[in-house]
Amino acid sequence: MATEERIRVEVAYAREDEQAIIPVEAVEGVTLREAIQRSGILKRFPEIDLAINKVGVFGKVGDPGQILRAGDRVEIYRPLIADPKEARKRRAAQGKAMRKGGAEAEN
Repeated sequence: MATEERIRVEVAYAREDEQAIIPVEAVEGVTLREAIQRSGILKRFPEIDLAINKVGVFGKVGDPGQILRAGDRVEIYRPLIADPKEARKRRAAQGKAMRKGGAEAEN
């Protein structure tokens, strides 16, 4: 009888006031959605709705059915509050210079 290979992944979510990275051990072939469910993060952060929030692995948006590999970090993304391009245009129109990293420069 063959034993199923086990892998370790992480599930990450961040909001302004709290961040969480939860290690998950699962059988090889676990999907992104399954890892999220196993992590318990949906109970800890009830605002997460997998029908709305995008998910991915290491900064690349993925499909909830995507198969994970050992060491992957599953990320749950919050919706953007503002369109980055529009925010940049507004700042430019106001004449505000920006420093590297997005902070406003002092004039």
